[in-house]
Amino acid sequence: MIILTSRLQLRPFTEQDLNDVFEYCNQVGVGEMAGWPVHESIVQTRSILSEWILQGRKLAIVWRENGKVIGHVSIDEDSEEGREDTRELGCALNRAYQRQGIMSEAIIAILDYLFDHGISYVWACCFQENLASKNMIEKCGFLFQQEGIYHSKELNKIYHSFEYRLTKKEWREPKTRFESPDNQIKYRSNSW
Repeated sequence: MIILTSRLQLRPFTEQDLNDVFEYCNQVGVGEMAGWPVHESIVQTRSILSEWILQGRKLAIVWRENGKVIGHVSIDEDSEEGREDTRELGCALNRAYQRQGIMSEAIIAILDYLFDHGISYVWACCFQENLASKNMIEKCGFLFQQEGIYHSKELNKIYHSFEYRLTKKEWREPKTRFESPDNQIKYRSNSW
């Protein structure tokens, strides 16, 4: 799957993305806000990137202007009930590209794709102290459902979270839907 927006290309990862992935995964505060530790070496990143490529559940966020991978969005299966029509999103973004509406642009494009391809429910969660992610999730139209608890084995830490959901019906309602600045989202795929 390849999704294009005015500024971004969302696509599967390749081994050639290694240096860019290490750059943002090595930044303090990026992984910790998603429950994983800073990557200490490019060897560690190479191993993790290989898993991402094999699993095929993460899309690289590519800055179209220069072809640089600046983050990712995870599109995971339903971890609670195993529903086929439900996905869970997670994300990380290079600190140099934060607070520019980039993640909202990526999430909106992915929501468009998912709701056009058989998905009825999408969940997004964030740690309660991660106000930037909370604001981005709400900006994209997700509705608060409940508080939760997440245990990060890698960080040996318990986080309190906010859990949000968006339905296909809510997404299609004009009052809920947030459009990208230029309202141009394109995708190309025959399956996910």
